[in-house]
Amino acid sequence: MIYLLLSILASTLIFVIFKLFEKYNVNIIQAIITNYAVACICGLIAFNGTTKLNEISSFNWFYHTIALGALFITIFYLMAKTTQRVGISVVSIATKMSVVIPIIFGILYYKESLGIFKGTGILLALVAVYLASIKSKINLSIKPVNLVLPFLVFLGSGVIDTSLKFLEEKFVAHEDIPLFSATIFAAAFTIGCILLLVQKLQGHFTFSFKNIIAGIALGIPNYFSIFFLVKALRSDLLDSSGIFTVNNVGIVLISTIIAVTIFKERLLTKNWIGVALALISIILIALENF
Repeated sequence: MIYLLLSILASTLIFVIFKLFEKYNVNIIQAIITNYAVACICGLIAFNGTTKLNEISSFNWFYHTIALGALFITIFYLMAKTTQRVGISVVSIATKMSVVIPIIFGILYYKESLGIFKGTGILLALVAVYLASIKSKINLSIKPVNLVLPFLVFLGSGVIDTSLKFLEEKFVAHEDIPLFSATIFAAAFTIGCILLLVQKLQGHFTFSFKNIIAGIALGIPNYFSIFFLVKALRSDLLDSSGIFTVNNVGIVLISTIIAVTIFKERLLTKNWIGVALALISIILIALENF
């Protein structure tokens, strides 16, 4: 239980930091790339083994982490483009609703159970994250051409979560989890540096030291959100579909509490309904194990 709670708290802290980015006009691209470097360093510090850096490529999960790192930075870029094109509400919904992909994968591939409590809880969770994410009283009007970006964010986010579960189950030894996580972030950092180099060559790069500080603040919780999620997936608390569902709605719940109490955001009635459904969904999923 402790790993799942810590993963939820770390993930929630990421959203809080992003909120502060907006307040202090932080360059998100530079901060996110710095964050990957910091997250990588956190993983190397947490690793208790004696593996040398030139030996990492010999692990059978190495090339998978390169692909995941590329996916991390790509999905972030797509999230930024989606926000610019169709709004933050849409990208928020697409990201949160992607939990359905690892849930379906867990049920089909791992033959995880789907009883009445758990099935109902998952359905309520999907409705909950949708209602809790809508921050506008007006209905979302999206042109068909603009549906491509939200769909790619939805698909990519779901593939990331699913891949983490599959790789840690199939290839990653328990003691290698910190190194596994660090390598993913190292790959994302490397690809991000290439993007910055392209920006520099195109004359679009402007450096500010505050972006480095912001990236450091983001990198620590970002690393531990992945680290603790993998740890939670290895626990006997719930199967993977339950872990991903509780993790997702837990982030929604705590983020909402922080938004109301600290940032003084006003919630719509539909948001409060979403929060209530999120609580009910967690209870139903927990009941499945009793």
